[in-house]
Amino acid sequence: MMPREPEEQEHREIEDAEDAAAVNDTAAATAALEKELAEAKKQAEEYLASWQRSQADFSNYRRRMVQEQQDRLLNANASLFCDILPVLDDLELAVNHIPEKHAASGWVEGVRLVERKFKSILEKQGVKPVCALGMAFDPALHEAIKQEKGPEGSVIAEVQKGYTLNNKLIRPSRVIVGSGEDVKAAEEPESEDGEVAE
Repeated sequence: MMPREPEEQEHREIEDAEDAAAVNDTAAATAALEKELAEAKKQAEEYLASWQRSQADFSNYRRRMVQEQQDRLLNANASLFCDILPVLDDLELAVNHIPEKHAASGWVEGVRLVERKFKSILEKQGVKPVCALGMAFDPALHEAIKQEKGPEGSVIAEVQKGYTLNNKLIRPSRVIVGSGEDVKAAEEPESEDGEVAE
């Protein structure tokens, strides 16, 4: 084997140095690319999170707008029905006070038919009467205007019907509530010495 010439050896060393530099450059370039890729992924995740938040905000906004629109419509309807209910009250009052001699008349039956139609139309729109008579007094549904002898806390008379619109109160029932005083005991006459006669 012949010894290598110094020129060849020098050339080989230069090539090895270039290969080592190339490997170092490749490693540095790979590291730089990996860093850039990590930063790009991080930025992409931030953009995705931001987009998802924006999407959720928009979805919530749209839901809120639909709800507000429904509420405005419901409130507008409630206002209209509150204006109409006194007419129904008067119609019911008229039907309930028809004299016996006119009860069989055709026009009376026509008035009753109008009353039934009126109630039917209101019911189709979600307007329903509040149950009051004989029920326990509920301040969320009833407005007490007077207290009289009768079972305590119980509605003993209804002065004006209350109504709900789609289960939301639009007019409370105006009622008379029992005071808890027994009607029979109050009607029994007292003896001269202040005791109740038996």
